[in-house]
Amino acid sequence: MSTLLYLHGFDSSPGSRKAVILQQWVQLYRPDIELLIPQLPYFPEQVSESLEHIMFDRVVDKFGIIGSSLGGFYATWLSQCFTVPAVLVNPLVKPAEYLTAFLGQQYQTHFGEQIVIDQQHLEDFQTLELPFIESPDLIWLLAQQGDEVLPYQQAAEYYSSCRQTIEPSGNHSFVGFENYLPDIIDFLGL
Repeated sequence: MSTLLYLHGFDSSPGSRKAVILQQWVQLYRPDIELLIPQLPYFPEQVSESLEHIMFDRVVDKFGIIGSSLGGFYATWLSQCFTVPAVLVNPLVKPAEYLTAFLGQQYQTHFGEQIVIDQQHLEDFQTLELPFIESPDLIWLLAQQGDEVLPYQQAAEYYSSCRQTIEPSGNHSFVGFENYLPDIIDFLGL
């Protein structure tokens, strides 16, 4: 049994463009893969607990992760802690550092939920942050230089020991994501 876990970004969902493209592709070409696309909470401690439950509750032969944006941060943590391969799409490398600019601000999510970015968010992200990649062979970075949200250079530097594909232009949603799916599945060993 093969399982593929897709982790979406900060204010995204299982209904995001990449998630839907992935669902359709798996149904069409790899229906043998169990695809999990959980709705991630906004609080890092809740996310880490739910992801640990997913990992501990599954007994599978093959497991792979795709993480986009903030999901790429969580995918990195999960990959290195559980020794599973992960593909990161325009990942957020240091969420505590990035979200410092939004500290104390109320944020209206696209689900209508009001959250406040507070010091606890930053501390929880710092707890999950890895100083370096211990098993670089488990990670493939996909980034586009035209990412209007996150600086691709930060990801290129942090994941410098990992496989990398950095495309010119593009955007944060990663133009042409669907073209990489066969190679992603191959890299993940599914």
